[in-house]
Amino acid sequence: MKTQKVTGFALLAGAGLFSLSLATGAWAADINKLVDACTQCHERDGASHDPNMPIIGGYSEPYVISSLTAYKKKSRTCPEIEYLHGDKKVKLTDMCRIAKTLSEADIKKLAQYYASKKFRRANQDFDPELAKKGQQIHERDCEKCHSQAGSVASDDSGILAGQWTPYLKQQFMAFYTEKRMLASKMKPKFYKLDKTEMDALLNYYASFK
Repeated sequence: MKTQKVTGFALLAGAGLFSLSLATGAWAADINKLVDACTQCHERDGASHDPNMPIIGGYSEPYVISSLTAYKKKSRTCPEIEYLHGDKKVKLTDMCRIAKTLSEADIKKLAQYYASKKFRRANQDFDPELAKKGQQIHERDCEKCHSQAGSVASDDSGILAGQWTPYLKQQFMAFYTEKRMLASKMKPKFYKLDKTEMDALLNYYASFK
């Protein structure tokens, strides 16, 4: 996402059909500006082709809202990233700087937009044997909150099945080093995992095409 301030609009009560049409057009233009900025890194419909950039199309509305709000409050780690597409005059940014420019209305619009899209799973290599082990670990420790292998958006926990492995690995390390906060119920299960078990989980999620 590129840092960009976009103002919201108000649909006045009692407006006639013509006013409603104008407001609808304004909303479309407004969301398009917001999405255009996000597309510079997350690509069209949030279907990122970059292994280090998460696929966000298909995430639930509450999850997108909570994520952007966490970035806005700087309660989630914000590593510096390069713009992948679009205007390269500004080469580096981070999600905290980006979220800071967004109003609550902007965040809600983006959440609704990406929740309406399909999650397009990454096509990536995986180790079948490790994936089998990862399935066992997931079913033992993760399935309760990340149901159906972490593929159900309505869990409001992001989507794991088919997400880019390098991105998930970055988030695993952020949790492990406490740069990103874990939910209290997740801590005892996550911190008992060793490196081999983490790799097994990553291979399991990568096995979904």
